[in-house]
Amino acid sequence: MSSKNTGNTIDADLSAYTSDFGLKNKVYRLLWMLSSFFFFKPFPGQPFKTWRNVVLRIFGASVHSTAHIYASVKIWSPKNLRIGAHSTLGPKVDCYNQGSITIGVNTIVSQKTYLCASTHDFEKSNFPLICKPIIIGDSVWIAANAFVGPGVVIQNGAVVGARAAVFKYVDSWTVVGGNPAQFIKKRVLKAYE
Repeated sequence: MSSKNTGNTIDADLSAYTSDFGLKNKVYRLLWMLSSFFFFKPFPGQPFKTWRNVVLRIFGASVHSTAHIYASVKIWSPKNLRIGAHSTLGPKVDCYNQGSITIGVNTIVSQKTYLCASTHDFEKSNFPLICKPIIIGDSVWIAANAFVGPGVVIQNGAVVGARAAVFKYVDSWTVVGGNPAQFIKKRVLKAYE
C-alpha cells in the first residue's frame, strides 16, 4: 500500500512502518521469551515468588524482594519494569512495557489488567511507535480487567475500578471508574482493627 493524496489527506503507508528496536533488543526479547517460558511461567505460587523475582532481575527488572508477580503475568520487557515493596502484579496481568512502567509500594494491580506503555502517531502516514511511560504510585489499587494507557500517571492512594479505561492523569486518593475513567469519589482510609 502506498501513500496517496486523496484531496486534503494522505493515506496511511504501513509499508514504511518500522518499530525496529535493533538487533541487541531482538536478541534480548528472544532470550526473555524463552526464559519466561522455561524459568518463569512454570513456577507458580507463593513458594516460587523469590525465584520469579530473581529471573526478572536477571533480565534487568527492578523488583523489590517483597513484590509478588504471578507466574501468569505477561511482561514484554523486564528491563522496563520497576516495582516496589509489597506490591503485586496479579494473575494474567499484561504488562506491555515497550515504554517503562513504574509501580510504587503497597500497590495492587489486579487480575487481567492491561498496562500499555506505547502507542502510535496516527497523524503520520508511517504510523511510528511512541513509547510513553506509565507511573503508578504508592498504595494504589487497580481493580480487575482495567486498562491503563500510555503516559498515564496514577497518583498515590488512587483506586481504578474494575474494567475502567484510564487514558489520563488520576489524582491522589480518588476513586475512578468507567470508560473513559471518571472521578467517582474521594478515597478515605479507615484504621483496621
